[in-house]
Amino acid sequence: MEINMADTTFMFLATVMVLLMTPALSLFYGGMVRAKNVLSTTMHSYAAIVVVVIQWILLGYSLSFGGDNSIIGDFSFAFLKNVGFAPVDYAPTIPHQLFMMFQLAFAIITPAIISGSVAERMKFPAYLAFVLLWSTLVYDPIAHWVWGNGGWIREMGALDFAGGTVIHVSAGISALVAAIFVGKRTNKDSVRPHNIPMTMIGAGLLLFGWFGFNAGSSLSINGIAMNAFITTTVSGAAAGFSWLMCEWVLHKRPTALGLVSGIIAGLGSITQSAGYVSPFSALLIGFVGGILCFFAVTELKKRSGYDDALDAFGCHGVGGIWGGISAGIFATSTINPDITGGLVDGNATLLIVELISILAVTAYSAIISFVILKLISLVMPVRASEE
Repeated sequence: MEINMADTTFMFLATVMVLLMTPALSLFYGGMVRAKNVLSTTMHSYAAIVVVVIQWILLGYSLSFGGDNSIIGDFSFAFLKNVGFAPVDYAPTIPHQLFMMFQLAFAIITPAIISGSVAERMKFPAYLAFVLLWSTLVYDPIAHWVWGNGGWIREMGALDFAGGTVIHVSAGISALVAAIFVGKRTNKDSVRPHNIPMTMIGAGLLLFGWFGFNAGSSLSINGIAMNAFITTTVSGAAAGFSWLMCEWVLHKRPTALGLVSGIIAGLGSITQSAGYVSPFSALLIGFVGGILCFFAVTELKKRSGYDDALDAFGCHGVGGIWGGISAGIFATSTINPDITGGLVDGNATLLIVELISILAVTAYSAIISFVILKLISLVMPVRASEE
């Protein structure tokens, strides 16, 4: 293993781009709430940065990537012990420290996504406790299952190129549980976004960061990275288009919020498979993802009655689930010779293991998130007062 300076420069830029995504998320979410709650909503994203950075350095990175256990990492990287400049097998051409920082950026934005489901009604101390416990008990084990040496989902052969399962499924399902646990806003039907241009700026920055998110997950500047760059662009555009068409047909007019929501849905849908599918497959993945997420946000939420304030489940959860399924369908060794493809390659096994991984992550995220929220509620109030 030898450090490649081109790969290192590429990954340094990708890491900075992904780190920008959490402040971008604060703008995206902040514009959708009422003016009186914009500071608390943006605080949720920035608080995730400070809590997760400390947790990651102390033990989070080690639990995610240390050892070769099938369930959870060990403490070999705790306090960044043994994490130096020399590369490791996870990323053989870049510094180990850079790989750690790239993965930190993923760990930060994941609980920040969840905050959108409980916007305007969760007490800040309870949120801080939730972020710390959720990162340790939910994110770190799932990251090890999917990406860590010996992780049981990785060993089973499931694909997750850039975190569609680790990040979007886990965060989306946990967001749904949190929204139900905290309860509805008392006047949710009268709530209107206070600043859509702010949300659109946040969406643009998220799109920019997502190129680092997906293309950077190749961990080197190569053909797979370029393919991920292209498929990410195509899927985001296709989902934005299909969401607009749904609005046009059903509601008689497209909206700015719908357009950017569709783009985010498409980005979430392609994350598992960005480095494994063709641009045409990405077009189909994004188009279907936009439609599925549109109906999750507009119909499923209304009929089910939960108050996912900023549609963390509708966009990220549903998009991530579809992304895993679509990886099992469209992943092909023609694009990435290092994998065994899915249905398009005549292999149904990949789709089966993708479904197993989605079900496992869904169940684990839901159960442990509920337990965490219940434990916190025994110590401190979780929901803000009526006043």
